[in-house]
Amino acid sequence: MKFFVDTAEIDAIAELNDLGMVDGVTTNPSLIKKSGRDIIEVTKEICNLVDGPVSAEVTATDAETMIAEGRKLVEIAENIAVKVPLTWDGLKACKTLTDDGHMVNVTLCFSANQALLAAKAGATFISPFIGRLDDINLDGMELIEDIRTIYDNYGFETQILAASIRTVNHVLDSARIGADVITAPPAVIKSMVNHPLTDKGLDAFLADIKAAEIKIL
Repeated sequence: MKFFVDTAEIDAIAELNDLGMVDGVTTNPSLIKKSGRDIIEVTKEICNLVDGPVSAEVTATDAETMIAEGRKLVEIAENIAVKVPLTWDGLKACKTLTDDGHMVNVTLCFSANQALLAAKAGATFISPFIGRLDDINLDGMELIEDIRTIYDNYGFETQILAASIRTVNHVLDSARIGADVITAPPAVIKSMVNHPLTDKGLDAFLADIKAAEIKIL
């Protein structure tokens, strides 16, 4: 499974990237605004930092302007994936930009039918939002499972990018089902290392070392 980091914070991306935990980055205007920097400037810096796809989102809602914005965004770097919403205009933009040879991430997916349309339009990535479905008492993981089944049935190459990841269990369940990618905030990825038995074992280990007065250096 590939790990994308959902942030525009350069330091957080760099820390995970140095550990080999970054296969790509997803951003959006809200994350860019939170960083307090210019969208083109910060996106270019992220693209220079990581080798994998960097999703940069359009701000328009009509197909013609989305296509124009997408073509401007891909000028930033070769690893830009243009992020468009899962609307009819977004699908039109996806088809055109894909035909141009660009990566496209179709976002705001909440149904398997939407995911099927995105795959037919040639999307590189489809981003189903797990956490937001959970928020309204629907099972986000059922959506990931349905999309996986449909894509496997027909050999679609669109990658399932599990988004709106809120917990480490979301990551685990996505991996079990077979999502190609997850995108999560740095804090969620880093918290995957935590386990109370690891902490307990380390405390006992350190106590034994202290009692035995063992030193290596």
